[in-house]
Amino acid sequence: MNIKFSKYQGAGNDFILIDHRVNELKNIDNKLVSQLCDRRFGIGADGLMFLTNHKDYDFEMVYYNSDGNVGSMCGNGGRCIVAFAKHLGVITNETNFLAVDGPHYAKITAEGNWVELQMIDVDTVKTDGNAFVLNTGSPHYVTEVKDLASLDVFTTGKGIRNNDTYKTNGINVNFVEDKGDHLFVRTFERGVEDETFACGTGVTAVAMAMAQQKQPGHIETPIEVLGGKLKINFDYDGAKFTNVFLCGPAEKVFEGELSI
Repeated sequence: MNIKFSKYQGAGNDFILIDHRVNELKNIDNKLVSQLCDRRFGIGADGLMFLTNHKDYDFEMVYYNSDGNVGSMCGNGGRCIVAFAKHLGVITNETNFLAVDGPHYAKITAEGNWVELQMIDVDTVKTDGNAFVLNTGSPHYVTEVKDLASLDVFTTGKGIRNNDTYKTNGINVNFVEDKGDHLFVRTFERGVEDETFACGTGVTAVAMAMAQQKQPGHIETPIEVLGGKLKINFDYDGAKFTNVFLCGPAEKVFEGELSI
């Protein structure tokens, strides 16, 4: 069976996207997904997504981590699938679609390379020592560090993700350095089990964790990640984060055909 695919990236977070509305893949298993995401023996990606039909929304996003397992919400993946949907003609410049954590609204520029994705509201931020723990569609651990550029994110992040508190369900581990006019963020992602060039739900969590030091109101947070620049906007009333938007680039890298 031949299946067309596209490869997209959002700030270096890269994904395989497949239009699953007509030629549906049968018997999808984690071995197949992990093979396709393998950077040496497959296409190579942080995750794989299917764009499927849904009777109540423009489309549904079904996301798999690169380890082959069904994933929780992926923010940059959500932005990339919006760009993919525009490329397919499923949407124009706005959309309402369904993901694993519920419905999402997004808007995309006419050129199709900048996507603003509305994320879920968040009203619970816990602490673990000096770190913050919150769920922005995926669970995140946020800790502030100095000299982030030289930090061994893989070893340190893997240790936290697999400690006694988090090893059962896993957690994404974010390290943040306040640069004054922006935040610099690096993330170790569960499911990928490595550092990625960007994590959308992660930078959203970081912006919320750091905003607790600020006055309530409308807050815009520029973010630098290894793969580029993102921006988080939300309203914060001192307890709850609403009107949350993850904003950044989403670009098609190439397209091809799989023989499965």
